[in-house]
Amino acid sequence: MRRNERFSILRAAHPLHGSPCRFAAITLCSLFMLLLSACGSISPKERTVSEKGETNLKADLPKKVQEFATPDRVKALDTKEEFEYRLGPGDMLSIQVWRRPELSQEGIIVSPDGFLTVPRIGNVQVLGKSVSEVQALVKAKLEFFYIQPEVTIRVQEFHNNKAFVLGRVSKPGVINFPGRGTLLEALALAGGIPDQNKNSSLTKCAIIRGNDTIIWIDLEDMLHNGNMALNAPVRNNDVIYIPESSDEMVYVLGEVQTPGAIQIRSGMTVLKAVMLAGGLNKNANAEKVFVIRQQTLKGDVMRVDLKNLLEKGDFSQNFNLMPNDIVYVGPGSMTKFNYAIEKIMPSLQMLNLGFTDLESLGIMERLRSKIWGQSGFINSSSSGTSSSSGQ
Repeated sequence: MRRNERFSILRAAHPLHGSPCRFAAITLCSLFMLLLSACGSISPKERTVSEKGETNLKADLPKKVQEFATPDRVKALDTKEEFEYRLGPGDMLSIQVWRRPELSQEGIIVSPDGFLTVPRIGNVQVLGKSVSEVQALVKAKLEFFYIQPEVTIRVQEFHNNKAFVLGRVSKPGVINFPGRGTLLEALALAGGIPDQNKNSSLTKCAIIRGNDTIIWIDLEDMLHNGNMALNAPVRNNDVIYIPESSDEMVYVLGEVQTPGAIQIRSGMTVLKAVMLAGGLNKNANAEKVFVIRQQTLKGDVMRVDLKNLLEKGDFSQNFNLMPNDIVYVGPGSMTKFNYAIEKIMPSLQMLNLGFTDLESLGIMERLRSKIWGQSGFINSSSSGTSSSSGQ
């Protein structure tokens, strides 16, 4: 079929019939409109601009604030009283009365309701009392029967100086302290981090005391930096909770090899998160990496120039990430253009115009000339072009 005959058939069959120049102009306008509409990819708007980076990005999540306790706050947990053990359920005692073997007894257990059964005098309430206080109480009761009895009470097993360690430790459960308890001692008694999680970071833990006291301890600062001012005192019935590291994630999106959620690890920086996501792909714009952090309901957005970091060694913006941060790697200009071409091709198929028809009509030649400055047309009957590029 000749070129003029094919054009006549296409013009008669298509509603956009008219002169070839008019048809080409309409097609070019449609292509440019599609090109502009297809280039609207995600482009975060920067809210925070600072060279210091981390100082302007503070974790202040609405209704989910978890501020780490300062050394002064940890110090305030210590009652500064001289430690004296208080008896409670499960403690095992021995009672010795001098020259009264019938009253002496080993292995007496304090009942769940806090009573101690003593020969001759029966049940004695000892819950919350010190050993010296119970000894004085038993002696006073025995004086009704004996003259100046000499009573000695000793704790054989301690079960009321305990804490509950829950979460990511090798042996979660109840631990007992032989004396004053500390957070570091509690972690050691609970077995530390399990072997299968040895590559995980131990970032924080909570100490819950009573119904109204809870503090969060920065374990990384305490253990990695040796800040023993954070080694908080632990008291009877305290709850120590260490969250699973899998609960803390950052999200890497955009032009990386493997976008998705990444588990927080020790020293998780912007560059480290991008590399764990496979690094930048060929479509990425290294100058436009954005970190989105939830400060308020609107959040903060900061741009990080990884190109400047890599070329000049400027690590001022390579700050530490926090849980739930979003790292978005923006696309380059060619990525947007390629995306536009992908959107244009289905539109051309809807008009029943393939490349062969467009080449036959001369439209692609004009389009290449306007956009790329190239001349010539593609010959569909051969593998090459009938004329080379003008560049």
